[in-house]
Amino acid sequence: MSKALSNLGLAMRAGKIVTGEEIVLKAVRSAQAKLVLLAGDASDNTQKKFRDKCGTYNIPLVIGWSRDSLGASIGKDSRVVLAVTDKGFAEMISKQLGDNVGGGIID
Repeated sequence: MSKALSNLGLAMRAGKIVTGEEIVLKAVRSAQAKLVLLAGDASDNTQKKFRDKCGTYNIPLVIGWSRDSLGASIGKDSRVVLAVTDKGFAEMISKQLGDNVGGGIID
């Protein structure tokens, strides 16, 4: 799984990551988000919100890692939710995560 995290950093440097709850929700609604990653330690309410939104707009969702791991992977403080906005990066990260894409939980 660390390969996926390092590729998140690469996507961030390329400007293909958006963070923050409202910004990610906006990206999901506008179909700019190609993959959403949610911290496993996010609140139940936040997890439900993103499961529902991503399901409605047919955006792949991965729940896992901690908020500190997600933040560190992109060189920032802790982050609860990230969205990959580039199809190529999203596909690459999805392949590395395998069956966990689509609401799967990563340890």
